[in-house]
Amino acid sequence: MNIPFTRPAAVAGLFYPGDARALRGGVISLLSAQHGGVAAPKALIVPHAGYVYSGPVAASAYAALEKSAPAIRRVVMFGPAHRVWVRGLAVSSAGEFATPLGMVPVDRQAIAAVEHLPQVEINDEAHAEEHSLEVQLPFLQMLLDDFAVAPFVVGGATPAQVAEVMETLWGGPETLIVVSSDLSHYLPYAEAQLIDRATADSILERRPLSRHEQACGATPINGLIEVARRKGLAPRLLDLRNSGDTAGDRSRVVGYGAFAFAEHGHD
Repeated sequence: MNIPFTRPAAVAGLFYPGDARALRGGVISLLSAQHGGVAAPKALIVPHAGYVYSGPVAASAYAALEKSAPAIRRVVMFGPAHRVWVRGLAVSSAGEFATPLGMVPVDRQAIAAVEHLPQVEINDEAHAEEHSLEVQLPFLQMLLDDFAVAPFVVGGATPAQVAEVMETLWGGPETLIVVSSDLSHYLPYAEAQLIDRATADSILERRPLSRHEQACGATPINGLIEVARRKGLAPRLLDLRNSGDTAGDRSRVVGYGAFAFAEHGHD
């Protein structure tokens, strides 16, 4: 049996400020530039690059939580594996995740509810250096009061396997689903715009993405699309840009999109 430990911040000072004061100020600045507009999103798709690149797009997703944040106590997170291959979905045995803003508890009760599923495994190595989930935490820490996370690194799972985990932990207004994904990678600016627009249209029409070149988190996105169709959630595009619009040159850009999924009549 694994003894819970603290998973230290792996990309503080790289993807986002390592100093607590600078990080807090940076997140506040990003959020204050946004406007709400989705009354109670159940799920978000959020990019996960360095804040200088994708921070404004990520902030547009989190700003949508303005009204529903007080009710949220559990955030179920799905991010693609970048460093360590995972057969299905990897959970952490950590008791908490650290950022410069403090500790975020891991919802061990939520983990226990899905550990029996064959696609779920405990794999701390997969979480140790993974940035796709970590970069979401400071936004959540600034917006939510008393919450825990159920973090999943997604590897070779199928969308149906991801959807099964999502539905098991779906809950009510106290539970938020976050899918972490960037869009196209390292294309010329104009080409990336066309491809990312087509990807956004697929998500808005709740059509599964056909290629991981469209989004590194295509599998968890497709899992969310599957659940959204069954539960009648309506997606909304909040922002669609790329690194050429924010802080990079336009010869090789990475695409970013922010989406909120809400029940019909709650947007």
